[in-house]
Amino acid sequence: MTDIHAQRILILDFGSQFTQLIARRVREAGVYCEIYACDVDVAHIKSFKPDGIILSGGPESVTASTRYPLPDVIFEFAVPVLGICYGMQLLANYFGAEVASADHSEFGYATVRARGHSMLLKDIQDHINDEGHGLLDVWMSHGDRVESLPDGFKLIASTDNAPIAGFANEERNIYALQFHVEVTHTRQGAAIIHRFVRDICRCEANWQPKSIASDCIAKARQQIGDANVLLGLSGGVDSSVVAALLHQAIGTQLTCVFVDTGLLRHQEGDQVMATFSESLGVRVIRVNAEQEFLAALEGVDDPERKRKVIGGLFIDIFEREAAKITDVRFLAQGTIYPDVIESAGSATGKAHVIKSHHNVGGLPEHMKLELVEPLRELFKDEVRLVGRELGLPAEMVDRHPFPGPGLGVRILGEVRKDYADTLRLADHIFIEELRRHDLYNKVSQAFAVFLPVKSVGVTGDGRRYAHVICLRCVETTDFMTAIWSRLPEDFLDLVSRRIINELDSVSRVVYDISGKPPATIEWE
Repeated sequence: MTDIHAQRILILDFGSQFTQLIARRVREAGVYCEIYACDVDVAHIKSFKPDGIILSGGPESVTASTRYPLPDVIFEFAVPVLGICYGMQLLANYFGAEVASADHSEFGYATVRARGHSMLLKDIQDHINDEGHGLLDVWMSHGDRVESLPDGFKLIASTDNAPIAGFANEERNIYALQFHVEVTHTRQGAAIIHRFVRDICRCEANWQPKSIASDCIAKARQQIGDANVLLGLSGGVDSSVVAALLHQAIGTQLTCVFVDTGLLRHQEGDQVMATFSESLGVRVIRVNAEQEFLAALEGVDDPERKRKVIGGLFIDIFEREAAKITDVRFLAQGTIYPDVIESAGSATGKAHVIKSHHNVGGLPEHMKLELVEPLRELFKDEVRLVGRELGLPAEMVDRHPFPGPGLGVRILGEVRKDYADTLRLADHIFIEELRRHDLYNKVSQAFAVFLPVKSVGVTGDGRRYAHVICLRCVETTDFMTAIWSRLPEDFLDLVSRRIINELDSVSRVVYDISGKPPATIEWE
């Protein structure tokens, strides 16, 4: 079996909001990589034994006293190094060149002229100017710039505002670029990353869905042995792929508990049972707990409070069902790599923590179960690819993200059964029409929101005083930023008419045209 970890790239994170995108681009090139905080212990870097190192961007200035220095250890491996934005400035500063604040900061689109022939950029271009020089359409985000070349380095790229937009020492395989190759706005970014990891670092494309799935199954079998495993199956992509993977790995040793909160999408509970219990033969215990959740949420209108109520009750019910199953040693979770990154912070506590990671609402200490997390090395898009390899239907692995509290945080204010029933059907109509018009897979996330206000409407010759539904649809590559989808007007008209005509409890439909930022994707 192919060793998918045999060749690897280390990404040192200096605080960029795009660091995960670097990792995704490396993985897309078929090469395994990991992200380490810039202040990670040197021993961890040495034990990783990288075949190449990428230095991310970051919000600091290399001239500031608060900056993180470049670790000397990265040059002890004698492997290729690529610095991006702040990473470039770190390299310039490390090798004695001047870095200073630019007269004009560059944020957004820029045209880069490739100067000299470097292995990194040779024959990669978007345009050619009248002089025959290759031009690249790129995305910049920097306030400082490199003022002079380090000794032993040559110029490989420039812009009008940044005369030194890239440099290299090709004898030592050290490269630096001021622009962000990881974002889609840099049109040839993927090609540049591919050139670095595959040609310069000489890594083979071993990181492929089929090999990843086989590796995950083998590791799960080795960890679990002949023990029994419990999985909280939510119906979302991550837990669904874990269920399919563990079923192939250990068969009847796996038991899934599916808690139907009454806050799921239209017919989702039946779909989960049909896919796993009936089609794949996975043992699934379904708990219909709608009444318990609605009772617990009565009178609760604060979003954070709702999340805590839903999460806490989920754990109570999960524990109750788990107690009925004997000889369970492991709890399986759908932890994925962004969860690991965002929860870790750094070993020294200096790096920011984006969010606290939890699955199944958190593992109660008294359960004393060992964790099985087969997907903890994977990004969401890789989880979907593995799901396809395992035979899960496309409508399950390609479905849009759905919040853990379900419709509970898409009903603004208090959650009631009639509100949930209305929202569920409105959402179903929206998604059904997106699929019917071949739009579902062209957007990143789409859903309906129930607004706790009423509006006067007219149906037939009668007055209707009913609630308002808001449609939300966004496009994004990373879910950190998003733009609202420019859906066709005729399509929105159709969805609006269907919702109002088919649901007596709705008198008006509106469309959310807020981006992220300043808004968030979800409303609560």
